[in-house]
Amino acid sequence: MTDTDDDELWARRFHPSPQAPVRLVCFPHAGGAASYFHPLSAALAPDAEVLAIQYPGRQDRRRETCVDTIPELADRVFGALDGRVKPPFVFFGHSMGAVVAFEVALRFARAGGPAPSRLVVSGRRAPSSRQRRVDLGTDAAVVAELRRLGGTPEMFLRDPELLASIVQVTRVDYRALDDYAAPPDAVLDGVPVTALVGDSDPVTAVDDVPAWGRHTSGPFELHVFPGGHFFIESRKAEVTAILSKAVKALS
Repeated sequence: MTDTDDDELWARRFHPSPQAPVRLVCFPHAGGAASYFHPLSAALAPDAEVLAIQYPGRQDRRRETCVDTIPELADRVFGALDGRVKPPFVFFGHSMGAVVAFEVALRFARAGGPAPSRLVVSGRRAPSSRQRRVDLGTDAAVVAELRRLGGTPEMFLRDPELLASIVQVTRVDYRALDDYAAPPDAVLDGVPVTALVGDSDPVTAVDDVPAWGRHTSGPFELHVFPGGHFFIESRKAEVTAILSKAVKALS
């Protein structure tokens, strides 16, 4: 496999814009896939090129084994992107994707090369704070959790083949999150962090989100939206505007 092949395996470019001055790298939520960011890619092209990360075990990578720890997943994403993402670039991660994006950003910074110009995190408490464990021992429990959070179309949950795949990857992703917590001294040097959260998110309380500011020596800003865990859908225009502003500031 060539370096280019590895890049394309991990990063989807739905609207290739090689001449765009900025790249936005997007990291999906637990159980999610790269295609979740297709609408965002369309909204930002051609001013920014969106690279949507595709984790193993889902969609066209469904025959691959899921990665069951956040550090290993971050290592593999970093290995695929390092030296192949043209700076400047911004990272955006929702829910589980927020901590994966943070860990990949740390790896870029520690490698001494170009780090993200900004980290935008959504629907997740700070990486040094563990989320409450959720028992997903049965398929019914997984479905109940997905319905509680929203974000998964009901038609997917009623399709036996799709549901089997969603249940499998969601369970592995939650196990990875259960075992994850960054040390309090895991800090991005000078990278601005923007945090987004819904005011009625059942898993991420607004009061838990400002702690993200302790994980950067750069500026921190918080945006609170009406909505639950997937406020990024109900407030799509506002979220897209924040991301558009972040990338245009680097143009």
